[in-house]
Amino acid sequence: MSLRTQLIAVFLLATLAPLGAMLWVTINLLETSLTYASTDELDSISNSLEATGREFYQRAKDSIQQDAAVGKLNPQRFARADRDLWPTQIATFHASGEPARYFLSGDSGDRLNYLVRQPNGDIWAYARKLGGPGMTRLQQQIASAREVVNRARVFNLRRGFVLTLLASAAAVFLASLAFLIWIAIQITRPMRELQQGLAELASGNFSVRLAPGSGCNESSQTVAAFNRTAVQLEENREKLVHLTRVASWQLLARKMAHEVRNSLTPIRLIMEELGDRHDPAFLQQAAQIVSDEVATLERRVRAFGDFAAEPSAHPQPLDVNSLLAERIALHQPAHPEVTYDLTLAPGQLRASADPDLLKGVLTNLLENAAQAAGQGGRVRGRTYIENDRAAIAIEDSGPGLSPLARENLFAPTISFKRGGMGLGLSIAQRGALLSGGTLEHYEGELGGAAFRVLLPLVTADHG
Repeated sequence: MSLRTQLIAVFLLATLAPLGAMLWVTINLLETSLTYASTDELDSISNSLEATGREFYQRAKDSIQQDAAVGKLNPQRFARADRDLWPTQIATFHASGEPARYFLSGDSGDRLNYLVRQPNGDIWAYARKLGGPGMTRLQQQIASAREVVNRARVFNLRRGFVLTLLASAAAVFLASLAFLIWIAIQITRPMRELQQGLAELASGNFSVRLAPGSGCNESSQTVAAFNRTAVQLEENREKLVHLTRVASWQLLARKMAHEVRNSLTPIRLIMEELGDRHDPAFLQQAAQIVSDEVATLERRVRAFGDFAAEPSAHPQPLDVNSLLAERIALHQPAHPEVTYDLTLAPGQLRASADPDLLKGVLTNLLENAAQAAGQGGRVRGRTYIENDRAAIAIEDSGPGLSPLARENLFAPTISFKRGGMGLGLSIAQRGALLSGGTLEHYEGELGGAAFRVLLPLVTADHG
């Protein structure tokens, strides 16, 4: 998980949990607080109270009507002859032509009045005290409660408050998240660039440089340190390559000088002896020694010339079984003291290689194996398939390779063996590489050195 992802995960965990708890507590408190002043309960109570008030008013009317009919109440009589003196309520009732009328009076409507038209045109008025808060005040209270209910239904306080709270919390959270993501990008950008730069360095690109950061924070200091390190590595690599090349040529020059001196010393001694002796037999022997040493010097110079040349390769399909059998057959007469074993892959094993280069590689390996095996030794040649590649292996029963020799096995050098050039394995490896294969050392079964050439396998589909 990247550092940016970790920072964002920490932020989410640190904010979502408290935010969720805050919302849960807030909403529950809001629900609880609104429950105590619930408009739904107020609506129910006001409707019940209104129905109760109507029922009470109707019973009061029925009661005053019955009591008036049986004479339990004494009416106030308004004679028709005095109608000019009637109060407004009485006059209005008389003009309406209604047989009876009820109306409330008093400051709070706590008095019920019952007007009855008499056959002779007189008006009798009955009155009774209702008791309680009064119908007018009750109607006002009911109307006020209904107004509260209607206003709450229009605005829906609960839903608006909850939605507002959720919107505010979401806005704060998103703003915080966006800010943290921006901060995470700013923090991790130098780290990502540093990671890419280190990958380039690891791949060998010492010329990579990072853009310097602004300010004096840790990221800028790290980038500056990386650039200084890259510059130093590039300079050190160039110095190391130069020194390595110089050291290699110095070592090669020392060994070459040693070998040339080994050949010139006998020549010098022979020439000094020729000045003192005039023996024809010695003269012939001296001439032969000088000729051999000069031929050795020529071979060394020719070998270095061949090693410096760039031979062209022309790979083509060939039968490695036949080629190995041919090379061993040519070497057997030159080394009768060595026993040769040949094990070939079944059928025809075909590989892609340059015939001339491959012959040179096998000749070099067989010659080295015969010299290492010595009198009564064994050399084994075999062909087989190794990881979809054609393998040609040469093993000997000699003393094997020392640890020091294995470290510089394919490095060009000067051989201290009589007649050796020191470039055989280097030339052989180059020939295998130019043919598209490789030459490698492995642990053989005869106890000595073991080498195998691995070449691209040619199947029947490729002709």
